[in-house]
Order: sequence, then C-alpha cells, then structure tokens
Amino acid sequence: MSEDTSKSSAPSGVLSLTIKEKAALYAAYMPFLKGGGLFIPTKKSYQLGEEVFMLLTLLDDPTRLTVAGHVAWIMPLAQGNRPQGVGVQFTEANGGVEARNKIESLLVGMLRSERPTYTI
Repeated sequence: MSEDTSKSSAPSGVLSLTIKEKAALYAAYMPFLKGGGLFIPTKKSYQLGEEVFMLLTLLDDPTRLTVAGHVAWIMPLAQGNRPQGVGVQFTEANGGVEARNKIESLLVGMLRSERPTYTI
C-alpha cells in the first residue's frame, strides 16, 4: 500500500492511494464505519471531520476510483506495526457506495477474519 506523494501540487485534502495486494486492502479497510472507509498512511496533518477526496487504485484494476469522505480516525505516530495516517469514512454520495461495494467484493470471505488490521 502506498500513498502517492509525487503530486505535491495537489490540495492537501486529496489523497492518492494504490493498494496492490488483497492483504493490504484487508488491513486498510474499515467495515465498522457506516458506509465503510479506508485507513490511508500519510504524514500530513488532518482534523477529525475534515472532508477529503481519495483517488484509489485497487489491486490489478486499472480503473481509479474517486471517492469523497471525512476523516474519522487519526493515528498521529506509528505505533508497533501500525503506520501513521488517517481513517477516512466514505460518504454515501460521490463514489462512497461504489468504493465500499468494490472493496467488499474483493474481500469476500475475509471480512470476518481475526487477522489484525491497521486500525483494530
């Protein structure tokens, strides 16, 4: 999983994320948030409730999803094997439902796993 930091001209509220492996997607997905969400590793500072826009590339799908959301969780410093970053809750509009459905279809059978994630 990697945040694309090459776009320094992008507004701070735009997060670009590429997740290439199913295990990394599982670790980043936040199904316990209403509408779903993703943990995004970043060293940028965000506030709870701040609106952000995500550009997501998932696994081998060349289609980039554009998703609006709000910062729902902050990991300010890396702790153990958990990287610094933010948890973003998808909005129901602006790509949120599409992103949740796509992620959950990719993770079918894994969502009830006991494996640790970046968030819990």
